[in-house]
Amino acid sequence: MKSSKKRAFPSHVGIIMDGNGRWAVTRKKPRTFGHREGLNTAKRIVKHASYLQIPYITLYAFSTENWKRTKDEVGFLMDLIRLHLKKEMQFYIDNQIRVVHTGNPHGLSKAILNEIQTVVNATSGFTGTTVNLAINYGGRDEIVRSVQRIVEAGVINELSETLISAYLDQHGFPDPDLIIRTGGDCRLSNFLLWQSAYSEIFISDKFWPDWTEADLDAALDSYCGRVRKFGGVL
Repeated sequence: MKSSKKRAFPSHVGIIMDGNGRWAVTRKKPRTFGHREGLNTAKRIVKHASYLQIPYITLYAFSTENWKRTKDEVGFLMDLIRLHLKKEMQFYIDNQIRVVHTGNPHGLSKAILNEIQTVVNATSGFTGTTVNLAINYGGRDEIVRSVQRIVEAGVINELSETLISAYLDQHGFPDPDLIIRTGGDCRLSNFLLWQSAYSEIFISDKFWPDWTEADLDAALDSYCGRVRKFGGVL
């Protein structure tokens, strides 16, 4: 990539990995073929992010709205996620990648939850890039669950932005500096709504399976060339 100053790199990158199904359809393949290729792309991009020493990356793997898809497609996605978590353990070890999960556990099968917890526990001590898998995740749902936790903790009278942030799924994470969306659509689709208040947005017209390391480099170069004011005036 271009010679961007490392200090300007984002600490946290969120990726809306869109376009798997459309990518497959353009090749006269079933949508499931695109999802399988999308996982290969995710592995490639995560490895490059790890090489670049980006501390946090959140991958939008399955949203709370994705349940609206056909039963066959949802079943395929759930099996793909479960099998991928188990199969890629050596990849996490080799690259010292820590895996965590954000999303609503209710609705996920016991088998998937067990695989998620196994990988989270096995990688908890790794010191490389932290990969946050957003599975059965929705930004609005996360905010509701955060408030529910506050109510259960009995601190509702102290409600503030800081308090809500403290009860989010991954409350120790920095807010995403950069959110990347592939596939050309210009919307957040319920992704990290609370955390993305001042995120920089990068839209790529390329479908997710076509993404390469050079595409991540281009997104980072775009980010490094921007001036972030956070509502103020420089």
